[in-house]
Amino acid sequence: MALEGHDTPLYGDVEIDGCYVGGHVHPENRKEDRKDRRRVENQDKDRRVVVAMRERGGENRTLTFVEEREAAGVARAVDNVAPGATMHADEAGHWDGLHGYFRTTRINHSEMYSDDETGACTNQAESFFSRLRKMIGGQHHHVSPQPAPVCHALGMD
Repeated sequence: MALEGHDTPLYGDVEIDGCYVGGHVHPENRKEDRKDRRRVENQDKDRRVVVAMRERGGENRTLTFVEEREAAGVARAVDNVAPGATMHADEAGHWDGLHGYFRTTRINHSEMYSDDETGACTNQAESFFSRLRKMIGGQHHHVSPQPAPVCHALGMD
């Protein structure tokens, strides 16, 4: 995935979303020993987010990036999506920056998963993450925060 060409920008309707992987903090056995795993200070430093941008229709290409924070996806979109494209994102606040560069539709998942009137949805990106999670659990079993060397990724060990 990391070696897929990022040289041609995505066009048309592009969905963007992020999926956190790795760095799972196991809860303590006794309730009184447990910590709030939502708080930054109690999270594992190895946790990363995979930001995916998927083109709708046409070639239906997907570009992925591994980042420390999902908000880094805005800068990645500016670099990898053609001007004039329409971005589709969820209501997370860090996607607000997309409005300055693209026509952007947003979907509130607590209300609906797709909006037929505006065309807003991130279902294609969510589909990618579903397959990513199955691959991690079924084949790889572990996600490392370390980038893979290019020679290893190309099978040239």
